[in-house]
Amino acid sequence: MNHLYRYLLPLFLISVSTAQGITGRWDGTAQISDTLTIPVHLDLSGSKTLVSGAFINGSQDSSSTEGQVDADSLTLKFAQFATTFQATLRNGVLRGTYSKDNGDFSYSLELTPYRNQGASSDKAPIISGVWIIPTESAKGEHAWRLVVEQSGSKVSATILRVDGDTGTLAGSYSNGKFTLTHFGDVRAIILEIVPNSDGSLDLALDGPHTHAGPVGDSAKFKAIRETDPRAKETPPPDDFSAHTSVKDPQQIFQFSFPDLNGKIVSSTDHQFANKVVLVNVTGSWCPNCHDEAPYLAEIYRKYHSRGLEIVALDFEESAQAHTLSRLHAFIKKYGIEYTYLLAGEPKGVHDKIPQAVNLNAWPTTFFIGRDGLVKAVETGFPSPGSLEFDREARQKYVTNIEKLLQEDKHVSNN
Repeated sequence: MNHLYRYLLPLFLISVSTAQGITGRWDGTAQISDTLTIPVHLDLSGSKTLVSGAFINGSQDSSSTEGQVDADSLTLKFAQFATTFQATLRNGVLRGTYSKDNGDFSYSLELTPYRNQGASSDKAPIISGVWIIPTESAKGEHAWRLVVEQSGSKVSATILRVDGDTGTLAGSYSNGKFTLTHFGDVRAIILEIVPNSDGSLDLALDGPHTHAGPVGDSAKFKAIRETDPRAKETPPPDDFSAHTSVKDPQQIFQFSFPDLNGKIVSSTDHQFANKVVLVNVTGSWCPNCHDEAPYLAEIYRKYHSRGLEIVALDFEESAQAHTLSRLHAFIKKYGIEYTYLLAGEPKGVHDKIPQAVNLNAWPTTFFIGRDGLVKAVETGFPSPGSLEFDREARQKYVTNIEKLLQEDKHVSNN
């Protein structure tokens, strides 16, 4: 026994020492492809062998669900995204991979302890505010928004579309351009912004999911201020409240799908009678659904006792359909207590929700009155990086809900 103790004690001390030496802020890069490298910022905290981590993007972070240190090895699980960061600490450098658990991607990371480099000596032009990006998207949009917040040379921004935004991109100004990035969850994005003498911006957007073609082949855009007279020549960005509708507003909205235990739950069930119901089209693969879910959980707790029900119609990829491990982690992570139903795979959304018109944004939320009719539809959901648009979206949910809750409580929807 003493021999075993003498053998295990050094290993335990190494683990404790490593954990204590590994906590704090780490900065470095992720190799996305042969031609694309993106800055990474990781915060680690914990004690002994238990560690938690969060990838930091300005004021937005993506935090782990579990983590541990074993000798010089670090493992962080982000179960809500079905991703894992595995690294080894040697000579003060963390080297490893951030990977999708199903093998969809694997990025090589190299991180060192944070060192304050100080602010850039370059005087940054002011680009804060809202900009219009003329574009033609696959969802029928004619323009997006670029929302920018700036403090000196430091900038955070996001590109806001009808289905939500890119997440918060953060960075700074140097050598005539702003370089902003987002890394974590399932997004790896880099945005370069070059101010022009005519008041416009040149944008170069790159990343695996930016629809820019091959990674390393940036998508190019122009942006003009929302207040610029030239913005009037471009159709406005899509209205989040008008993008999706229903075929017949006088037809009761119907659904019938199994819950996570296999029990069929239908719109005609007693629990929904004379209730205000939010039907949320979602999926745990969707980054903007991760932005929305904590807010839905919050308003459910606030308004449920007053007659609000929320039903998530969840669409998962076939690879997740067998275990639903990511979905269970998603529900746990955001404290979701409302009804969750398994509606199918994303490609089948139109067949499963035939009453909807132009349902192509994730997430989409239908606001249903006590009479069972759809009163409003909101597409997408912005992150806090969208600033006033995020605040407006949250307020619109509250306004819609409180208005519907005030309607006659004895309306029959049979």
